[in-house]
Amino acid sequence: MKKALDRRGFIYYICGRNYHLMAKKKDTKEQQAIEPVSNCDQYTEMVAICDHIENIDIAAMIQVVRGQPILLDSDLAILYNVKNKRLKEQVNRNIERFPEDFMFKLTREEYNRLRSQFATSNGRGGARYLPYAFTRNGVAMLSSVLRSETAVGVNIRIMRAFTAIPQIMNQSIQMVERIVNIEHHQQETDGKIELILNRIEEISPKMLPEQIFPTGCVWDAWAYVSDLVRSAKSRIILIDNFVDDRVLSLFTKRAEGVSATIHTRYNEQFLTDLKKHNEQYPEIQFIQLPHRNHDRFLIIDDKVHFLGASLKDMGSGLCAITEMTTTPETILALLK
Repeated sequence: MKKALDRRGFIYYICGRNYHLMAKKKDTKEQQAIEPVSNCDQYTEMVAICDHIENIDIAAMIQVVRGQPILLDSDLAILYNVKNKRLKEQVNRNIERFPEDFMFKLTREEYNRLRSQFATSNGRGGARYLPYAFTRNGVAMLSSVLRSETAVGVNIRIMRAFTAIPQIMNQSIQMVERIVNIEHHQQETDGKIELILNRIEEISPKMLPEQIFPTGCVWDAWAYVSDLVRSAKSRIILIDNFVDDRVLSLFTKRAEGVSATIHTRYNEQFLTDLKKHNEQYPEIQFIQLPHRNHDRFLIIDDKVHFLGASLKDMGSGLCAITEMTTTPETILALLK
């Protein structure tokens, strides 16, 4: 409900009707005009016209300030069908009945915080005077101060609304506690998963910078080189005199976006296989290797691996793969 509405605006808001203010005619020679009467005494008649005043949602008017539910003086004036000025006068005449736990004046910061939660009816600034906030005890005392049948009847409804507020707040607190518990359990689960992943990484076999394959360990050598190919992030370069379709099959294991280049000797069968491969899979570039080059190298990103045998023959005989300290650019510059 819009808290910044004045009494006239509030009455229009809750009734949902466009009642006109009582007006008086002003006769002139030129025209007859309708001039609204701004006398606040006419509000009583307006309230009587509105047959939906009993349907006000009092619980929606209750706010929480300083950790306790309260009603503002302007809202109470509307509920009790009195002017806010008169309500404050009655309170001030009996101020000894309203200690701080019954009633307190809002600070400017508290008032602005409440105003920010509700749109204003006319877009103008805040109240000239800071409003009073009445707790449940204050509302009970207020009905005795006003001393009217309307005050007593409305007070019963207000007390019932205040009684429902703790139940609503308790349900909200329980909901928050459930969310916190879920987040706590989620953090515990994430921690356990992280421990499991770390343990798996600890016990998983590592790729050693130097690996020796005895004769006949073809599968072990193939698996090792396959892991090297999969580990590439940007490029794979093979320098090998003897390459066949098995190497092309091996290079299909590389990740998307990783370039592949093979420096090898000219071979008609290999070029035919390479052409068919490139028609279906990401391209592998061929660069003819000079006949004088002897050793074999596999470059993975910025690391150079020395191959003790041609890649297609790894594991057929005793051979090794060793990670070198030299840079790929050094090796590539020496290709002549």
